[in-house]
Amino acid sequence: MALRRHIKGFAFALREFIAPTYRPERHYMRGPGPACARRAAAARYA
Repeated sequence: MALRRHIKGFAFALREFIAPTYRPERHYMRGPGPACARRAAAARYA
């Protein structure tokens, strides 16, 4: 059973390497970024 688990894990890792699944939560930006902070700071002093 352990061999089957290792083979299954290897197959999953190989598939993720070749064709990774897209997960939006990995790429979701929480809150404004640094460019927004620079614009806000520039607007305050302008």
